[in-house]
Amino acid sequence: MSRRRTFTIVAALATTLAAGACTTAGAYDPTPLPKPAASATPSPTGTATPSPAPSSTDVVTANCLQSYAPPAAMPSPGRMPSGSYMDTIQKRGRLIAGVSADTLLLGARNPVSGQIEGFDIDMLRAVSQAIFGRPDKIELKVITAAQRLPSLEDGTVDIVARNMTITCARWKDIAFSSEYYRSGQKVLVRLGEKTASGGPIKGIQDLAGKKVCAPNSSTSMDKLRTFRSVQAVGADTHTGCLVLFQQGKVDAITGDDTVLAGLAAQDPYAEVVKAPAFTAEPYGLGVNKQHVDFVRFVNGVLAQMRSDGRWTKSYNTWLASSLGKAPSPPTPVYGRTP
Repeated sequence: MSRRRTFTIVAALATTLAAGACTTAGAYDPTPLPKPAASATPSPTGTATPSPAPSSTDVVTANCLQSYAPPAAMPSPGRMPSGSYMDTIQKRGRLIAGVSADTLLLGARNPVSGQIEGFDIDMLRAVSQAIFGRPDKIELKVITAAQRLPSLEDGTVDIVARNMTITCARWKDIAFSSEYYRSGQKVLVRLGEKTASGGPIKGIQDLAGKKVCAPNSSTSMDKLRTFRSVQAVGADTHTGCLVLFQQGKVDAITGDDTVLAGLAAQDPYAEVVKAPAFTAEPYGLGVNKQHVDFVRFVNGVLAQMRSDGRWTKSYNTWLASSLGKAPSPPTPVYGRTP
């Protein structure tokens, strides 16, 4: 059985699972994590009334991409510095991470093994390996896009690996690792969909008057709301958008190319528009801004992955078949000081 078929997800089931938490052992905790106040109010039809678009676009500048430099020497696994946040994690016996369980290729539950796997999960396994000497000392908590920042701020999780874009605004609330992947926003439509004039759809500008879905509290939704000619529709997750798409309640989905590639792999009647991405989405691992020592440690782990080939191996395992040959890992930008 191919990896894509192995990971095929029934969208409605995945949406249900995305509300709770799970561990690497595959046990599912049905207790949902608290949801922050919604930024948009859904209507009975599933559409959302968009909040006003930001007064200015949150442009990711080189300054916003700066993170904290790794330590001069990384501690050995099992020997975290006394009093450090890594020591706290080590004494607890597990790393607690916020992830997606329904984002195919990045973080999705394997229906055969019950484990959550993907490119994002590989980043966490490397951090676990660096702390404990084992890659599986992780408790995975399934969260929505809207829960990423709150779960870090209230200490529910130590780290978030959930295709989260580094932005200037988010730096005000949390800290980010160095960039570990550069994605870009695109559009997914029905196979063979045409414009009103019968031509091919080349981008979101060709969806005037259509309903387009994106997750609430995501940069994809922020950008979608700037296109006044389309009707923005919100959902908790991209899988929630896929459910609405398959039910005919929305005409298209917008999001990162990595995420849309996973959705297209689940729906043979959908395709990602073959056009250049219209945003840059630099992914970072999120950490509570009080734990600068942990951010520096994570950056050390990512630096090792870039240099020893583990980053490229993970890309080839999860993303190459959908997105093409592995690019060079993003070059880290350091400069922040505690």
